[in-house]
Amino acid sequence: MSMIVLSADFIQSGATTRREITIERAIVAGWTGRDPEAVEKHIRELEDLGVARPASVPIYYRVAAKRLTTATTIEVSGGDSSGEVEFVLLQAFGQLWVGVGSDHTDRKVETYNVTVSKQMCEKPVAPTFWAFSDVADHWDSLKLRSFITESGERVAYQDGGVTAMRAPLDLIKGYEGRDALPENSLMFCGTLAAKGGIRPAPHFAFTLEDPVLKRSITHGYDLTCLPVLG
Repeated sequence: MSMIVLSADFIQSGATTRREITIERAIVAGWTGRDPEAVEKHIRELEDLGVARPASVPIYYRVAAKRLTTATTIEVSGGDSSGEVEFVLLQAFGQLWVGVGSDHTDRKVETYNVTVSKQMCEKPVAPTFWAFSDVADHWDSLKLRSFITESGERVAYQDGGVTAMRAPLDLIKGYEGRDALPENSLMFCGTLAAKGGIRPAPHFAFTLEDPVLKRSITHGYDLTCLPVLG
């Protein structure tokens, strides 16, 4: 079984504990929107790039856990990949946690095989998690944002509430009919439409904001593009 050990801050009831967690299973939930019109918009957005419609809505892809990283630089093949901000759910230490990550995906490969495209790139995750129990009662107030660097300028790329996606417990239930994720599992939970369309950038930054508790989780990473020689 593929697994990876990550070090992160786990925050519960205002207390922060630095822990190492061995993640054994990584899942990418796709087309998770609550609003059917918004889901259709994102499907059309990807169709414009040549990506076929999903076989089901939502759909759950498996990727190697070793693709997860908290690094601030990732290496990709060529210049056809891009990030997308998503809240992530982590089952660890006997409870559910929430964080934020980027489902970085090779868009060229995505046009012929979505599952393979998900496996092509590392999946950056911020090294901070909140106890889900601390945000459950005001979940719908949480916000997701991402930014890219274009021509040396920071540009807003995605912006919206977690209400764009199905509720966390609904997404968990949709995965193999489970009431809880398997222990040491992390799930990406869907994204927002990109302002100006999906496109690559040399730097991607992303944030999960909690306006009720007045805090945020922020992370970002640079891309090193490796040559494609054939």
